[in-house]
Amino acid sequence: MRIIFAGTPETALPSLRALVEQGHEIVAVLTRPDAPAGRGKKLTASPVASLADQLGLPVLKPAKADDELVAQVRALDADVAAVVAFGMLLPQALLDAVPGGWINLHFSLLPRWRGAAPVQRAIWAGDAVSGVTAFRITKPLDAGPVYRTLEVPVEPGESSGALLARLAELGAPVLAGAIADAGAGIQPVPQPTSGITTAAKSRPADAQIDWTRPAAEIDRLVRAVSPDPGAWTLLHGERFKVFTATPAQRAEPRLAPGELAADRRHLWVGTGDGDMQLIQVAAAGRKPMAGADWARGQHDGVSGVRFDG
Repeated sequence: MRIIFAGTPETALPSLRALVEQGHEIVAVLTRPDAPAGRGKKLTASPVASLADQLGLPVLKPAKADDELVAQVRALDADVAAVVAFGMLLPQALLDAVPGGWINLHFSLLPRWRGAAPVQRAIWAGDAVSGVTAFRITKPLDAGPVYRTLEVPVEPGESSGALLARLAELGAPVLAGAIADAGAGIQPVPQPTSGITTAAKSRPADAQIDWTRPAAEIDRLVRAVSPDPGAWTLLHGERFKVFTATPAQRAEPRLAPGELAADRRHLWVGTGDGDMQLIQVAAAGRKPMAGADWARGQHDGVSGVRFDG
């Protein structure tokens, strides 16, 4: 089949590879324009653009979905378009420019977690099962009819970054199968009208830890916003990042919310209903390190120290 592939980040790479390996003709790869990256803020191609260049595929980098892009897409004479984390809303004129439609790989079991951050919200909510959905894009957002789904259990202690990486790999054959379904004339099935939830992208302010909350809730927050935007708290008025933490039991009396304690191998903090071990942290302006290593580096120790918020 003649396929347009639209995607931008690393999570889209397994699907692009799968479609190429199946022998489809990728008539164009759509991706976001080069963007500043790294400390030097050098303009850098997206992961999808880099892979497309390696594979010798033609690349388009539209800044917006305007009439020019619609004309370019229509001229490609594609059978269908595959979408994975493209990062641009597609207007109806663009959807209509591909006869077989645009089939999106979404990282949740729709209609649960429609929106920009389904994996984060699944972890945050404590979902035991996540998954992927391949569906035809329509209006409204993420509400189109479904070709295929795959349920994926959430691993204990799994972060949103780790789960997303797994879903990207497991979802690639699901998207490829949906493309084959579309080519065979199989019609997708409408989504259920019940069980709809939305997954708004989290802001840095959402990732601030409230140590008066239960340890299990804080654990979900830390995992949900890892790696981005990252959980944080305040210590002496400056941001203190928490990359990895887990509820844990200590032999000593329970700590007050936000209160710190440490031994040679552990850094502990109190929460609303028990203690947590802070496994990987970073003080303001410092690189990530083991919590116990950070505690050993405090000249006056951490006894009596408490997070500001």
